[in-house]
Order: sequence, then C-alpha cells, then structure tokens
Amino acid sequence: MIAAFRERVYAHYREHGRHDLRWRQTSDPYAILVSEVMLQQTQVARVVPYYEEWMDRFPTPDALAAAPLEAVLRTWQGLGYNRRAVALVRAADDIVSVHGGAVPRDRDALLALPGVGPATAAGVRAFAFGEPDLYLETNVRTVLLHEFFADAEGVPDTALLPLLEQTLDRDDPRTWYWALLDYGAHLKRTLPNPSRRSRHHARQAPFEGSHRQLRARLLRAVMELPGSTADELAAGFDEDVARAGDALAELVEEGFLAEERGRYRVR
Repeated sequence: MIAAFRERVYAHYREHGRHDLRWRQTSDPYAILVSEVMLQQTQVARVVPYYEEWMDRFPTPDALAAAPLEAVLRTWQGLGYNRRAVALVRAADDIVSVHGGAVPRDRDALLALPGVGPATAAGVRAFAFGEPDLYLETNVRTVLLHEFFADAEGVPDTALLPLLEQTLDRDDPRTWYWALLDYGAHLKRTLPNPSRRSRHHARQAPFEGSHRQLRARLLRAVMELPGSTADELAAGFDEDVARAGDALAELVEEGFLAEERGRYRVR
C-alpha cells in the first residue's frame, strides 16, 4: 500500500510538478523561509510575484534586518496578513544577531524564530537541508485525508502524523514533499476539498468589511499620509472613529505603527 501510494504521488509529480517555482530552484535556507512564510494561507499564484520582488529587494537576512519597516510593508502590500512581514523582519533580526546571519538547521532554533511554527520549521529543514522532518501543512493534509481516510470526518492530525512518517521518502524528503504539495493542490482543484474533513480545518472569514480589512486600509493610509490622526484616517474611508482608533492601537502595540501626540507613522 505504501509503495503504491508513493508511486501514485511521484507519477503525478513527474507529469504535472511545478518545477519552475523559484523557491524550488534553491536550497538557500533564507529563501526557503521566505517562501514558507509567504505561502501560509496564500495560494502559490499570488505568492510568485511577491516572492520575486522580495528576494530582489531583500536577498539575505542581513538585508532584511537592515531595511526600513515601511519599505518591507510596501513590498508586502496586497499579499495579506501583514503580521507575517513583521515576523519575517524580526526573524531576520534574530538570525543576524543570534545565528551570525545563517538560518539555523536545528528544529528548536527554528521554532524560536518569530513567526515560525512546526510546519514552517519542517519545511525549512526538508527543503533547505534535506532533513526528513514531518511537514504537515494543508496540501499534505489533503493528500493523506484523500488517500487514507476517504470516508472519515473530523480526522485529527495525530492520526495523520504516523502515516506521514511511514510514507516519507527519507532519501529525498525535498522532492517527496514537493510531490505531495502538488498532488494536494491537484486534489483541491478537482474534488470537494478533502481538508475540510480534518478536525483542524477552519473556514476563513470573509475579508470584505472585516477587522482585518480595516487594519490593512489604515496601515496603507498611514504609509501614504504619515502624521495623520485617527479622525483624519477614519474620515478617509468613512469609518467609525472609535473602531479605527481600536485598530490603530492594535497596530501600534504589534509594532507596525508609532503614535506621537495623536499622529501615526510607520515604525
């Protein structure tokens, strides 16, 4: 069963694999880290142009750590979840100050970096260092659910991890996970998304009209009009001042903005 499963996944990859993705043409751990963070909750097609520009502007941890936050956020604008950009900057700071500018190979050291969780750490270890770590992300989860739990609902990750370990190609985890990712993306396009049968599946709330959209609008407005007040920013897109003020306070607390005498700028 395991051998047949592997051959099915590899056969799909040989014929349909996305071999041209730039982050698949390098083993640079920093480049892999950037791609893994960008790909969180974001489709590959959207990530590609942002990744290209990011790597051209901030090609190393040192370059990113030295960059003004406003330049980083402008490069990220439109990709969504701006916290990821700030986390990458903070991770670059740690990579430079703690690890001498080299992304660590050790799992615990990776997990200690801001914004790096188990899947991101495993992705860096597998794709950059060839380590046979357990990389369980949404497309990989989709494959395991489809192939081994076709009639089950509410499947926990604890049931998937042993299968992930049993099927892992330890001689070439890098290519194996690429193949799983591409097979999972294919399944999502052609079937009702199997990952919905995961106990950990969460439907993303609509962006339009959300608090997340308000935060993104405010951040963009401050970049365009530094020194604006909450009243001025709220009036710019007919928003309730109190709601805008709460969102601005969050952005200050999280390190996106600085506030002085009621006026805001990018930190």
